[in-house]
Amino acid sequence: MEFTVQKLAKIAGISSRTLRYYDEIGILKPARISSSGYRIYGKAEVDMLQQILFYRELGVSLDDIKKILSSPSFNASDALKEHRKKLLAKREQIDLLIANIDKTIAAMEGRINMSDKEKFEGFKQKLIDDNEKKYGKEIREKYGNETVDKSNKKLKDMTYHQYAEAEKLNEEILSTLKEAMKTGDPASELAQKAADLHRQWLCFFWDSYSKEAHAGVAQMYVDDERFTAYYDKVQPGAAAFLRDAILIYTGMKG
Repeated sequence: MEFTVQKLAKIAGISSRTLRYYDEIGILKPARISSSGYRIYGKAEVDMLQQILFYRELGVSLDDIKKILSSPSFNASDALKEHRKKLLAKREQIDLLIANIDKTIAAMEGRINMSDKEKFEGFKQKLIDDNEKKYGKEIREKYGNETVDKSNKKLKDMTYHQYAEAEKLNEEILSTLKEAMKTGDPASELAQKAADLHRQWLCFFWDSYSKEAHAGVAQMYVDDERFTAYYDKVQPGAAAFLRDAILIYTGMKG
């Protein structure tokens, strides 16, 4: 069976403009162009569009989708199995948030008691899932599964007050870092205060603290552009400045 742009867009639940755009960027080309100039899509294109929409639902960029689908190692069956796994995890997260809302309503109506920890269970799980998605591979390769799993468990076991304190510390790190950069000296009192605040923040998530690991994380902030971007939103060069301050703080500066 073949489809025009309008027919395929209708059954896929997307706009005709989206399909035309996919053609323009080369992520989904039509099977052929009719004598009347219409884009015509066949079964292979329908299957490819399904893959694209699954990846989009999971938050993958179009550039990355194009690379994945054009890779010689791409396997449609394996991709569908992976989509299913990730969508089940997403459904579990949504179910957890819905259950959290139901319990909160029941608590507000006086039908049950709800601890602070329970109130934020779904949100903490989402944070863990987001971190795994963004940084999980690199962090697990660097520190090992056991260390990361312990850190995730510590986050899940946090009370509301502990979580709020960690968030407050994070904001204080950024504001102190901004002021410290005005000195231009990572060994300054303000810069060392930022490094100490960072240590306190890490201890909310780490099972145990070590100067070596602290210095390693600081170096990762510079080596990984995603972490660099987070700190450099304070001011360009902030990630490197914080790294230098932490290396001095931990005594690891060569």
